[in-house]
Amino acid sequence: MLSRLETKCLAAPDAPPAVGGYAQAVQVTGATRLLFISGQVGLTHDEKLPASFRDQCRQAWSNIEAQLRATDMTLDNLVKVTTFLASRHHATENREVRQAVLGDRSPALTVVIAGLFDDAWLVEIEAIAAA
Repeated sequence: MLSRLETKCLAAPDAPPAVGGYAQAVQVTGATRLLFISGQVGLTHDEKLPASFRDQCRQAWSNIEAQLRATDMTLDNLVKVTTFLASRHHATENREVRQAVLGDRSPALTVVIAGLFDDAWLVEIEAIAAA
């Protein structure tokens, strides 16, 4: 019999609290599968790249969801998300799109301002999921 997956959002009492809809730490027990999703950018299935940050971010999340579906997982299985932004000017839009996609889900989260592989890419998102 397989164990039941349980996730627990944690916040150490002697560390600063999370601000912005994420968990400082996520403990996973009972997992039998881990999925490591490589960085997903805003390219569509037919390799088109939207011009706006918001559209690229939505598409990157759509690509994350596609990878999850391919393994019979959903956004509920996410335990860690790392987002790379080409510019800190996109921080507010990134948070708005992420919150719209994730709703009340709170995976552990890191946002990094970084030079991305292609100058046209404004965002890249990688994730870890457990089932």
